[in-house]
Amino acid sequence: MKRIVILGSAHPLRGGLAAFNERLAQEYLKLGHQVIIYTFSLQYPSFLFPGKTQYSDEPPPEKLSIRVKVNSINPLNWIMVGRAIKKIKPDLLLIKFWLPFMAPCFGTIARIAKRNNKTKVICILDNVLPHEKRLGDKQLIKYFIDACDGFVAMSKQVMNDLFLFYRGKNVKLTPHPVYDLFGEKVNKTEACKALQIDPSANYILFFGFIRKYKGLDLLLEAMADARIKNKNIKAIIAGEFYEDKNYYDEIINRLQLHDQLVLRTDFIPDSQVKFYFGACDLVVQPYRSATQSGISQIAYHFEKPMVVTDVGGLPELIHDNKTGFVVKPDPSAIADAIHKFYSDDYAAKFAPHIKEERKKFSWDIMANATIELAG
Repeated sequence: MKRIVILGSAHPLRGGLAAFNERLAQEYLKLGHQVIIYTFSLQYPSFLFPGKTQYSDEPPPEKLSIRVKVNSINPLNWIMVGRAIKKIKPDLLLIKFWLPFMAPCFGTIARIAKRNNKTKVICILDNVLPHEKRLGDKQLIKYFIDACDGFVAMSKQVMNDLFLFYRGKNVKLTPHPVYDLFGEKVNKTEACKALQIDPSANYILFFGFIRKYKGLDLLLEAMADARIKNKNIKAIIAGEFYEDKNYYDEIINRLQLHDQLVLRTDFIPDSQVKFYFGACDLVVQPYRSATQSGISQIAYHFEKPMVVTDVGGLPELIHDNKTGFVVKPDPSAIADAIHKFYSDDYAAKFAPHIKEERKKFSWDIMANATIELAG
């Protein structure tokens, strides 16, 4: 049995990072380990957070010990938290890293915690280099990387980015596990009823917060293709705007897409996720850039085929013409793939491959990878 501390987002915070840390903690418990999560009392100052709220309306996860202690911008707090974790003497301090802004906080806490000569600091890397680059990123990243004893990269691109800062051998390539915490599958009729949409239409799904690199504008341009209009295909856009909504409204108005879209552009609570994936036939990720994607792993859980663009780590997850289509980040290529999917019974063709592929992405593989790195 190992004593483990996870440092990062968790309830009462919301979003994919919190979901990941909570699900990993549950897996550690399942494997017989002790787990405490240290999460943020302040994750982002409000002026840096692009969404409406950082906090969840959902109930806290059961059986998890979550301590709301970490202030991302207060160095005195980092010292206090580092000393508290040092005193606990965990075998493993696990940190999921996604943004250079967090590097001073995480790096300082990690350095203090491991002074007990017992704790190993292992990092699961969402990204090394951020999607939106800023001055000083590389110095911040190096500060954090130097505080860690080992790394899990969830895609080959992330591993290659890590090697710009770290040349040691204590690295494992372990794909993002399937997100299986959003409930069981629901059929299309039930899902459409819950979402109050027409069950006779064909639905594709864009899911997750909306930022430029995720390419929603490319999908909107693809939706204007006459072949898609003629097949009664509608796009469900489910996720909160993290940038200027007016840019997308202009595209929708210019291309007259109103009747082809279901816009649900607020944050989607965990309890509602199953309905969005249940209603759709196909999940589309038209990203301009990517490392790996939690959205792909939600799609695998709900056994939905995907269209992804040939960027970053996305093609590592999707087998072209088996679990979905891999295309160029271009509206015409995206439209071609959507049209192709609905022109034949690809849902049935892909189904057995999706069921087989999802077996590779288990949480025990991720949990054991981090424990092995800690030694």
